[in-house]
Amino acid sequence: MKKFDIRKIRVRKVTVDELDDRMLLINLYMTQALTFIIGLIWVLFQRQSIIHLFHFPKELNVVWFGLGLAAVVLLVDLSISRFVPDEAADDGGVNDRIFRERPIWHIIVLSFVVSVCEELLFRGALQHAFGPYWTSIIFAAIHVRYLKHWIPTGLVFSISYGLGWIYIQTGSLWAPILAHFAIDMIMGFIIRFRREPKGQL
Repeated sequence: MKKFDIRKIRVRKVTVDELDDRMLLINLYMTQALTFIIGLIWVLFQRQSIIHLFHFPKELNVVWFGLGLAAVVLLVDLSISRFVPDEAADDGGVNDRIFRERPIWHIIVLSFVVSVCEELLFRGALQHAFGPYWTSIIFAAIHVRYLKHWIPTGLVFSISYGLGWIYIQTGSLWAPILAHFAIDMIMGFIIRFRREPKGQL
């Protein structure tokens, strides 16, 4: 029997273009599962109640804050995209690969999974420990594909701070989850149904 040698393991950077659709989805879901598990463990170490964190309040301010922030973010993002060249907001083609050929139901599922997993970790756990400012810096740093360009990095930081703010205002994790979900889903639909300019193949 051959002896396993850990020194023979080689790690290399893989671009999004090198991944087929199946591997891209596996990577995305595994990353979100890991995010959820880390968030869950962190919340439990903080002795917070998971049931209390995910309790949906009776007041509708959660909906208004969530959808209101989503509307503001989408308006700002769409306005910026009209005046800023594509290269300045390039994410390496990740969002395009994720959403371009995805069925509507899958865009909805992906957006929900991402919003729940990331908000549990960032708003539920990290913000509880570090506050909205440092949580937003970490959130922007985690979205590494944007770090080459200051405009999307600034936008991601601002969105994160906004998510943290509505969490503080409502006291409910469902407000940032709803905002995050709406932003990702609508941007996913825009990518999915965007028409290419005439003359391009």
